[in-house]
Order: sequence, then C-alpha cells, then structure tokens
Amino acid sequence: MRYIDHKQMGRSKQGWLDSHFHFSFAEYYHPDNVQFGVLRVINDDEIQPGTGFDTHPHQDMEIISYIIKGELTHKDSMGYQRTLTRGQAQYMSAGTGVWHSEYNLSKNHVLRLLQIWIFPDQKGYKPNYGDQTFAWEDRIDQWMRIAGSKENGEAPIQIHADINLYVTEISSGKELNFVVQKGRQAYFVLIEGKAKINGQVLEARDGMETVEEELNIQAMEQAHILLIEMKKEDHDLEK
Repeated sequence: MRYIDHKQMGRSKQGWLDSHFHFSFAEYYHPDNVQFGVLRVINDDEIQPGTGFDTHPHQDMEIISYIIKGELTHKDSMGYQRTLTRGQAQYMSAGTGVWHSEYNLSKNHVLRLLQIWIFPDQKGYKPNYGDQTFAWEDRIDQWMRIAGSKENGEAPIQIHADINLYVTEISSGKELNFVVQKGRQAYFVLIEGKAKINGQVLEARDGMETVEEELNIQAMEQAHILLIEMKKEDHDLEK
C-alpha cells in the first residue's frame, strides 16, 4: 500500500485553472510516478467561472470525468454537447482521434472535477462519447459502480479497458470494506472529507495505491471516495 499526500503532488496554477496531478502530467514529471497499471492520469482540476479547456485533440485513450462541484459543459467533434453537474460522469473513447472542449460556463461558481485517463486494450477504436446521471443516495455507505469493461457489459459506462470504477460517500463514523482480489490492484482518491484506510489517515485530495489487499475504510468525517480497480500489470507507455 502506498500513500500519496496531495501536498506532495504535482501542481499547476494558471489563474483560471488549479490542478493537482496524481501522476506525471504537463510540466510535472517524475520518472517513478508516470502511471499505475493502465491508469495514466488523475487530475483534480478546479476551473474558474467563465473559463475552461479550449478545443484540443486526443487519440487512443479512454477518458472519464467525474464532477465534484459546479457544472461542466462538454462539446466535441462528434457533435455531442452536454452539461453535467455534481456526482455525474462523462466518458470519451478517443480512439482514432477526436477534438473536444470542456468549460465552466457559470458566472459565479468554481467547477471541480476529476479527469481520468486510462489506456485502452488496443489502439484504433472508433471514437465515442457518453454520459450518465446517478442518484446520489445510491453511493451512500456502499460502493456504486460507474464504469467497467465493455467485455462484461454490465457497468453503466463501458470502456475499452479491464477496470472497474466505483464511488462512495461514507457517513461519518461508519466503515466500508473493499477486497482487491489476487492479480488485481486499485487506486483510491479521497475526494472530500477524512478517512482511515487500514490505519492510514487520508485527507481531501489524497491518493493511495494498493495491490492484492483487503481494505477497511473508516470515515472520520463524511468521506467521498473514488476507487479504480484493475488488472495488476506494468503498462508500457510505448505500447
């Protein structure tokens, strides 16, 4: 188990954008912190009102955005345009290539989201977009599955990678367990609140890597958590 203190993460402050980088990204690079299995990027972004990411390209990457607060407005070259709010998620299979923009069109409220990039199981897929609305109560004191592999076809969001993405909000004083099975590994983000995971205290924005381990999560205060479970492997960036 490896604990990642958000105060030690890569940072980018550009006025309109304040980001915490869980892995090497943009101007932040650390050779020992490039990825975790097929998980390449988790950026915790705060975007100021009336700003955002201008139209830009992606290719051969599975991209999931999870909205924490505010409103995210997406527009892409496939013709999709959507606005999502707290607790909702969108995904984009960039495949052979897609252009998109992501904006906070609010005049008054900051947008915060997790931007997650996952390597696909092969290159050259047809680009695709989708989004999902989830009832908040379905994640309270239980794991709510948001995304999974297209091969099993059961998750609300289905991507081209062997992963399972869950979220939960654990009530203060309650506990929740998660078992990382043999041959699997998982990455946690404590989005909001404070919790102990196998005795290690995590605060808002902290991360944790774990491999083949049973975990006990104790909410020290209301704790909003995202977990990405995946096959145990070292992924070659040049694959």
